[in-house]
Amino acid sequence: MPRSLWTGTISFGLVSVPVRMVGATESKEIRFHFLDKRDLAPIGYDKVRRDNGEHVDSEDVIRGFEVEKGQYVPLEDEDLDRLDIELTKTIEICDFVDLDEIDPIYFRKAYYLLPQEGGEKPYRLLVRALDETGKVGVAKVVIRNKQHLAAVRPYEGILVLETMYYADEVRKPEKIDGKAQLRKPEVEMAKSLVENLSESFDPEKYDDTYRKELLELLRAKAKGKPLPEPEQEEQGEVVDLMAALRESVEKTKSQKSSRSKRSRKAS
Repeated sequence: MPRSLWTGTISFGLVSVPVRMVGATESKEIRFHFLDKRDLAPIGYDKVRRDNGEHVDSEDVIRGFEVEKGQYVPLEDEDLDRLDIELTKTIEICDFVDLDEIDPIYFRKAYYLLPQEGGEKPYRLLVRALDETGKVGVAKVVIRNKQHLAAVRPYEGILVLETMYYADEVRKPEKIDGKAQLRKPEVEMAKSLVENLSESFDPEKYDDTYRKELLELLRAKAKGKPLPEPEQEEQGEVVDLMAALRESVEKTKSQKSSRSKRSRKAS
């Protein structure tokens, strides 16, 4: 069972639901070590002063905030104890909104919220209320000394807390050149291509092929096996947009028809 990262309550109106938080996702990213190229000995991370390069022991390292250039204020554990304890132990739901009103760009990381002992009934009540109304709770919560905006939503019968960026943390995109004029046939053809490639979302369908190939390459290298030659990158050709769209639509149309036939035979 994953360890609890946080314990507290969900608060909405006058209702409190005691919960504990556990990680909902894990990274499968391949992590590399720094090595000395002379003998492949691992190189450790050393804490050194920026002004003179001297080593500093871990017990002498503290956190601090730069209030002005070169002027720091240390932050001690007792300083954190002065903050509002209720704020740090409560997921305070501010509003209930429709999930599709929240753009995915705001989402950061997901956590499971599980009921603490004695809190099963109000927990299940909140899950069901959110499920049947189609709403999610927009909340604030403090995790690891940072206040997060978050969405509390039902997922497969339990609650998920999804931390979010605040509005001022989402950068505005640069405007793109609007000189290129789109013709109606191009737009209709592009929409047809999207329709032909549309499927129901199945997360099991997708996997990290790059990670698998990289692991295979590393294992082959460790065993001294010959490695594949790097492929030469082909220069992209300038193609007629309409012709490329038309060809893609015809190709995906036949593929979609084949998939439909196989699906009917399977059922």
